[in-house]
Amino acid sequence: MLFILFKLLHLLAVMVWVGGMFFAHFFLRPAVQGLQPPERVKLMHSVLQRFFAVVMVLVVVILASGVGMIGSIHAMAGAAGGKFNMPATWIVMSILGLVMMAVFGHIRFALFKRLDRAVEAKDWPAGGKALERIRKWVALNLALGLVIIIVLRVPL
Repeated sequence: MLFILFKLLHLLAVMVWVGGMFFAHFFLRPAVQGLQPPERVKLMHSVLQRFFAVVMVLVVVILASGVGMIGSIHAMAGAAGGKFNMPATWIVMSILGLVMMAVFGHIRFALFKRLDRAVEAKDWPAGGKALERIRKWVALNLALGLVIIIVLRVPL
């Protein structure tokens, strides 16, 4: 029963994170391109600030629930007198998930700080450059997330 709770939390957190990146990349960003730089940069800053605060929590939930699922299966195997060998797909998913978390850390703690400074200084060209860098790294994270979901989780 605990495994099911861990899996539910894990899947919901992944859906919000990857879905949020998909929405921002394919719908929000193109929609704000027609705005003047001050409005576009301020709006994207505000949206990303909120989204990144949620992703910080989601990263913890994903990490804790992933470890919880692995621990639950390990405990069940031990209780049944068996041995748990983690499937290769779980190992790859774990590694890619950790890479996604590291990329998010770079986005949040390096690139977003540049955007923060640009908005504070009302330096809209610098804000636009920061947003472009964030967009590229978010695209990478979105691709990694989709690889995990499509390739590793969809039975072929």
